[in-house]
Amino acid sequence: MGNPRVRGVLFDMDGTLVDVPYDWPRIRADLGAAEVSILTYLGRLEEPERSQKWAILEAHEEEATRQARLRPGVTRLLKRLGDGGIRTALVTNNSRTNTDILLSRFGLAFNLVLTRDDGLWKPSGAPLVAAMARLGLVPEECLAVGDSSFDVRAAREAGIPGIFVIGPDGAAFTAVDVVVVPSIDELERALAAFC
Repeated sequence: MGNPRVRGVLFDMDGTLVDVPYDWPRIRADLGAAEVSILTYLGRLEEPERSQKWAILEAHEEEATRQARLRPGVTRLLKRLGDGGIRTALVTNNSRTNTDILLSRFGLAFNLVLTRDDGLWKPSGAPLVAAMARLGLVPEECLAVGDSSFDVRAAREAGIPGIFVIGPDGAAFTAVDVVVVPSIDELERALAAFC
């Protein structure tokens, strides 16, 4: 590490650094949410339906948080980035409460943590733009790491040139600007060429 070109890495949490057993089809069915982002869907509802459905989502999230497992290699990767002077941000659509529980349980630390409770969420690039601004970085100095199409869309919208996706399905991300890796270990090896 030590390449001055990359100064920051922005991470997603659920499915990226932490394996969380969300049953998204069931959650969507319980909420009555169609293809639109669940957070966008909930934000459009009127009261009292909005509060009732937020409670349903939060119950699913709390259960998933209890069962969450840290992906192998995360602690080592974050330490290596920190030791190399690379700033890190966690940008998640999860709640601050669940995020704090997971960070505490797994002993993870970032230079910045943004959750949906900060008022911005993916697939918009706005939370990544906000994270870079707060870290004093520009897109060309950053890499984004996620596991979903929302993460890729947000990173593209934010102008981040290097996008890494952790997951087994590389065919879902065939664009030139996306590098798919199967594990944190492979991600660490891939990042070594940039920072």
